[in-house]
Amino acid sequence: MVVHIVHGINLGQLGTRQPEIYGNLRLEDQIPILQTWLDAHFGGTELRSFQSDDEGALCAYLAQYDGSESVFLINPGAFTHSSIALRDAVATLTSPIIEVHLSHTYARESFRRASLLAPYTRGTISGLGWMGYRLAIEGLVGEVG
Repeated sequence: MVVHIVHGINLGQLGTRQPEIYGNLRLEDQIPILQTWLDAHFGGTELRSFQSDDEGALCAYLAQYDGSESVFLINPGAFTHSSIALRDAVATLTSPIIEVHLSHTYARESFRRASLLAPYTRGTISGLGWMGYRLAIEGLVGEVG
């Protein structure tokens, strides 16, 4: 099984962009930590991370890896609230997917409380920082595996 973590717009700037909201860890810092945890709890499960500020690239990635051997976590960033293309891509997936947000989107600006993707995901984890990613992985791998 492969766990794909898909990060959307501006998430390549984690660690420097608004650390008071998103924390100090960069993607390249966190992914090895998650892989180590995954190896310890669900050995033989591969972790792949993909980030793009291009919604077309995100849609293409999801379509390319959709299938019985994949599960997805997605943090679409601002595309959560604005991308009909990404919504449509998520709606067509056969693989399980959970939406994850580092910040507590429901405690922020009102526009952040609406997700175009949520109706097509297994659930949403919001506001738990990087722990939300680990919990989403555990939920998906435990469910499928």
